[in-house]
Amino acid sequence: MVSEVARSTDGPSSVDELTPEQLEAARKKFLLKRFWMSARSYWSRIGDGLAWPASIGLLILIGANVGFQYGINVWNRGLFDAIEQRNSANVYYLGSLFPPLVLGSVALVTSQVYVRMLIQRRWRSWLTKSLIGRWLASGRYYQLNLIGGDHQNPEARISEDMRIATEAPVDFAAGVISAFLSASTFIVVLWTIGGALTLTISGLTITIPGFLVIAAVAYAVITSSSIALIGRNFVRVSETKNQVEAEFRYSLTRVRENGESIALLGGEEEERDDLDRRFSAVRKQWRLLANQYMRTTLVSHSSMLIAPVVPVLLCAPKFLDGSMTLGQVMQAASAFTIVQGAFGWLVDNYPRLADWNACARRVASLMMSLDGLEHAEKSDEVGRIKRDETTGNTVLSLNDLSVSLGDGTAVVKETQVEIEPGERVLIAGESGSGKSTLVRAIAGLWPWGGGSVNFHPDHQLFMLPQKPYIPTGTLARAVSYPRPADSWPNEEIEIALDKVGLGHLAEKIEEDAPWDHTLSGGEKQRLAFARLLLHKPNIIVLDEATSALDEKTQDKMMEMLVDELPDATVLSVAHRVELEAFHTRKITLEKREGGAKLVSDVGLMQRRRKKNPLSRLIKKSRLRERPATAP
Repeated sequence: MVSEVARSTDGPSSVDELTPEQLEAARKKFLLKRFWMSARSYWSRIGDGLAWPASIGLLILIGANVGFQYGINVWNRGLFDAIEQRNSANVYYLGSLFPPLVLGSVALVTSQVYVRMLIQRRWRSWLTKSLIGRWLASGRYYQLNLIGGDHQNPEARISEDMRIATEAPVDFAAGVISAFLSASTFIVVLWTIGGALTLTISGLTITIPGFLVIAAVAYAVITSSSIALIGRNFVRVSETKNQVEAEFRYSLTRVRENGESIALLGGEEEERDDLDRRFSAVRKQWRLLANQYMRTTLVSHSSMLIAPVVPVLLCAPKFLDGSMTLGQVMQAASAFTIVQGAFGWLVDNYPRLADWNACARRVASLMMSLDGLEHAEKSDEVGRIKRDETTGNTVLSLNDLSVSLGDGTAVVKETQVEIEPGERVLIAGESGSGKSTLVRAIAGLWPWGGGSVNFHPDHQLFMLPQKPYIPTGTLARAVSYPRPADSWPNEEIEIALDKVGLGHLAEKIEEDAPWDHTLSGGEKQRLAFARLLLHKPNIIVLDEATSALDEKTQDKMMEMLVDELPDATVLSVAHRVELEAFHTRKITLEKREGGAKLVSDVGLMQRRRKKNPLSRLIKKSRLRERPATAP
């Protein structure tokens, strides 16, 4: 991204020669360019088929509406001329023409709003689907948490920022086109009606051709320059406001998602302090934004009050000397107001333009981070773990696998392992030795490193993390995830729940409830084992998948796994030594400087606890015989 930013500047071509201010300005400029690179594709061959017809239809409606504006302007002149002449027949005739003009204008404006919002809705839908597709592909939504960059709170960028980023440009385009057509049409009206103004000052005669046009342009330049000057910080303030708002929403979401842990620890005061601190930042930015709005409102409201009076005062000399009729004065006043509104478009829309600028940059920042991940996936410049197929009967092999952070720091180095069908391998090691990182690399979630992870071509991998994901919806959906809830009949889901000790929930499988907050940590882990029984994968990765279970329940889950899926290949990460009884092989990682290394790979004698009750009896008897210690 840095090189692309450097190329987007008009100054030095080398990044090292850029000052921080130049680099930041170039970055913001490039972000808008990056947004349009994706956004404009909506009107391309890969975009929406209705994009061009709807856009052309909108242009036609805008032109027709300007035509009706001109018709009403001419009608306005005729009506006041008839009133000045006391021509009752003409007044009544013109009065009868007014309802059709109003109805036509209303119909055009309503149709224009419909087509404009149709474009906005379909554009947002198309671009959002495209961005979500890139975000979810290849685990990038997870990888964004592992790299640096300006992509915090992607959910806010995809939802709220994307809405503004796609709504505002359509409004702006329609507004600019309408303003241009209106200004062009009614400048001609002002020039034709006003003509030249002749003034005599101290015996000197001055003739000003097209004085109404000159006054309208001068007035617009003054108001637009004023708004640009006093609102020059609008973009920066809006961008910062959107960021702190997103961070505040994220903090509220975190409190809701972790409500149980916070309540059990009594962390309400700490959370309140954190939320107060974040909301203080929100209030500060809103205060700064309010100051910007007050300044722009001062100019826009003043302009709104003054604009209708200026043309009347300018036309007064001509009306008083009889060279201009009352109808012409009122037509000129109406045309002047329309021209001023067209020229003053910036005055009325500068705050929205600033807000769009900030939102488009936030969306583009997320796009840039996804660009970086996509580039890393295809480039040889960044070390990526390769994924291939095994040969023979080998289910999984790690060939010189090394796992590193996004900055190149090694976590695990040069791991060489082959796993045969039906093996149950336990990965052990002290905390921080890279066990979880290794299994994430195997599952494809961790992309950086070297070597390769190879699977049998017929493999189906299923991973059980320490904290299972429970989606919203029915319990049946939670058990069936990631496949749809109707993938299995309710009877099979009930059987799976019963086998993992959740049979008491069978009658609630069609109940739509907040199961993520209803189920305990242990119940969530047992529900994850029920998923295994339904999906029947041939490769299972367990990452501390029984950490929330007591020893007895853990034994039941592992025994059930061995009994129900005897041919499955299992790869486990755990600290509990008791789990060795359910594995046939143990790999130990040792944390070292420069990255953890595999220091032992040994076979285990399978010791099924339920078939060896004598060891438990001996253990219990020893506990009873142990003498009490002094207080």
